[in-house]
Amino acid sequence: MFYISKDNPCYYFTSVANNRLPVFRTDKLKEITCKAINEARTSSGMFIFAYVIMPDHFHIITDSKLKPSNILRYLNGVTARRVINYLKENNFTSSLDKLKQFEKKRGYKYSLWEHHSDTFTITSESMFMQKVSYIHLNPIRAELVGNIEDYLYSSIRIWKRKPLENEPLEMDLNQIKWRDG
Repeated sequence: MFYISKDNPCYYFTSVANNRLPVFRTDKLKEITCKAINEARTSSGMFIFAYVIMPDHFHIITDSKLKPSNILRYLNGVTARRVINYLKENNFTSSLDKLKQFEKKRGYKYSLWEHHSDTFTITSESMFMQKVSYIHLNPIRAELVGNIEDYLYSSIRIWKRKPLENEPLEMDLNQIKWRDG
């Protein structure tokens, strides 16, 4: 079980697409991203407690078994590989051109993510719940949906105990040991 405390914090990450490109505009790319996040979870052994995938970024809350830099390496590395491979396989050359970065030795490479992801350490249950709420309200604030539960690529339904049969990404809520319950 996972207790949230100063000695055992959670991490809140925001990863932003390079130049704020709306890479995750389509459901297909959001689905690929969810599968990649799940792959990163499985590879690293991390827990995932909340998430949302927006058109140009994602927010996620994880446990602290790994250092934040290692968690980001898993999350951003696997998602970048899967998304860029999909774009290459489907000849989305204009999208790939926007993600090109010049590299002296090898010519061009692609960079999906900005290089300075936002990391915030969560040390209390109240802080944790503030971040969960912020994550889940993101699609409403961005006017992507009118009803919070209608946004498919979010953990809101799992938190409300109304999951879909085929949720895009499962959460590890059963791993949290709450102090007041």
